[in-house]
Amino acid sequence: MVLLQNVSAVSDTAAQAASQGTGKISYMEMAQHGGIIMIILGVLSIIAVYIFVDKFMAVKKSSKDDQQFMNNIKENIQKGNVDAAMTTCSTTNSPLARMLAKGIKRIGRPLNDINAAVENVGKQEIARLERGLPVLASIAGGAPMIGFLGTVMGMIQAFFDMANAGNNIDVQLLSNGIYTAMVTTVGGLIVGIIAYFAYNLIVSRIDNLVSQLESRTTEFMDILNEPA
Repeated sequence: MVLLQNVSAVSDTAAQAASQGTGKISYMEMAQHGGIIMIILGVLSIIAVYIFVDKFMAVKKSSKDDQQFMNNIKENIQKGNVDAAMTTCSTTNSPLARMLAKGIKRIGRPLNDINAAVENVGKQEIARLERGLPVLASIAGGAPMIGFLGTVMGMIQAFFDMANAGNNIDVQLLSNGIYTAMVTTVGGLIVGIIAYFAYNLIVSRIDNLVSQLESRTTEFMDILNEPA
């Protein structure tokens, strides 16, 4: 009966606050009630945003497809002007230029050796772009679990307070633990969902870049395979 009376009192107070316009709470205040778990989630969100922006800009820069660059390479190789082709690659800052530069250095060797050298450089370039993605994936999977950890901790605190209160259970006393539990769950899900979509977007763009590089590599090998 005491619990029901307390619930009724709190409900009446909440209704009065809502009617007076004081029942609203900002997202900042909500985050502050999450405690240390929300601080951890905040740090993870900053790391996730940094990795996403850094990788997005890097992949965007690497994905620029310059047909004039390939035309210059083809023209110089067909004329036998290998030095000019190397100069074109050295003055172009892109994964494709570094891949083709490795192949041009090996002109005169078997085509299989040239192709293998170009592919090795391509793998190194893709590995460089993928650096940091495992961290982003870990945040996507770990943030909801950290939020759930906060939920469990909040519920434990709520039940601990309930046990210590005995027959004098105060709903206001229990609300802090339950509030923390709900806030951290929401926070963990938000960070996890954002990191999940960011990770998949970067992976998708890298896959497109790989296809583009493979196409240009095939074009380069065709140039070398053309009869003189």
